[in-house]
Amino acid sequence: MGMKIQAVIFDMGGTIETFGYTRELRLEATAVIQQRLLQAGIDLHLSTEQLFEIISSGLDRYKRWSIASMDELHPLRVWSKYVFAGRDVDVDKLAAVAEDLAFLIETRFYQRAMRPEMPAVLEAIQQMGLKIGLISNVNSRGQVPANLKAYGIYQYFDPIVLSSEYGRRKPDPAIFHHAARLADVPASACLYVGDRVVRDVDGAQCAGYGMSVQIRHDFEHGENDQGATPDAVICNMTELLDLLRANLDCEQTPAVPGQIRALIFDAGDILYYRPERGVKFAAFLKEQGLEVSPTHTQQKKAIEYKAYRGEIDHDEYREAIVQMYGINQPELVARGKQALIDDDANVAFFEGVPETLLALKAQGYMLGIVTDTANSISAKLSWFERGGFGRVWDSIISSMDIGTRKPDPKIYQAALRQLGLTPDQAVFVGHRASELAGARAVGMQTIAFNYDPDASADFYIENFADLLKVPVVGQG
Repeated sequence: MGMKIQAVIFDMGGTIETFGYTRELRLEATAVIQQRLLQAGIDLHLSTEQLFEIISSGLDRYKRWSIASMDELHPLRVWSKYVFAGRDVDVDKLAAVAEDLAFLIETRFYQRAMRPEMPAVLEAIQQMGLKIGLISNVNSRGQVPANLKAYGIYQYFDPIVLSSEYGRRKPDPAIFHHAARLADVPASACLYVGDRVVRDVDGAQCAGYGMSVQIRHDFEHGENDQGATPDAVICNMTELLDLLRANLDCEQTPAVPGQIRALIFDAGDILYYRPERGVKFAAFLKEQGLEVSPTHTQQKKAIEYKAYRGEIDHDEYREAIVQMYGINQPELVARGKQALIDDDANVAFFEGVPETLLALKAQGYMLGIVTDTANSISAKLSWFERGGFGRVWDSIISSMDIGTRKPDPKIYQAALRQLGLTPDQAVFVGHRASELAGARAVGMQTIAFNYDPDASADFYIENFADLLKVPVVGQG
């Protein structure tokens, strides 16, 4: 185990609370849901039993889709696209109650009970000076906060990360990185506790968390749960305290002021490049009798600027790019967006990147990314995993999350804050003159790779593997 644990992040259902259900419980809940639909002016002319079957099969379809895609849809889309698919239900009326329906499913379709030892365990963790957070796959925004408040333990948790707000579900490592960033703790200093191997243990390990702990939960969920081996398996949450005490008792080498402890990288054109940039989208346009037009450059820049700052999301960004060419038919827009996704994912890694990053990690360096991007962290991590270095990152700061771009000092400072370092303890590796200058203005040393002709840096390397020979890195 490398770093001392600084944050304990919990799963909710099956971990903080146990749950189960009976058919009777669900039929009773369905009657309540039917009342809520009627109040909203939605009368499906179904018996409770019929409605129960429709809800159950619709949610089951959604569950299978969401497990495969790791996407979490808004409740309105779940109920219109999956539960009431093919039924004549007024979308505006459904929109008014969709969140309520998701909340009723999550609170009434299950019998939930807090593990009795939780309050004492949370109090003890807080006394150890550790941060406490939560990540839950959940379709409503209300159930987790409501249950934590009902159990009297809500005040312990910050951050609370819900897939319903983040838009991605565990085991996507991006949601784990999101929680680590909000906690301002390096991923390698986080311990995650959950009841599922595939969802919780795999996800935490893919995100480079320092420890993953499985807690037993006696519930037959009927899903494949074969995956990574947890660092520990416990039956009662009090056992977690012994693991944490053992970790806190570990000797750790004290940091030397000014000694480099982390390398922070730009992503595109440093870790990877695109050998066939824009080929798929150009082919798509050609099929429509269009071509990539230089006159659109300024327009595209304006759209990119909004996306980079998080003013529009990934999907809206791609849609705007496609519509810039006057393409508005839904089916063609979808194909254009897919071409853009395929182009973005067509990355090649510079020679030596995986081996060098793994070597730096083995030497005890923390590794971070600061990226201006319209791509999701989820997408980038899937490329990195493919390249063999998805799990090395302690911090991933995206312009979309922070709402500003390099060379704004805020974006570099966010990485330093999460890593718990002063600027003189980190080096920035970049290629653009402005971004290297931004890092230097914050107080970091800089290394230029694949650099612009006008780039000014403390060190220059021609091959990525030469990072290991840079004097400030070699002293680590």
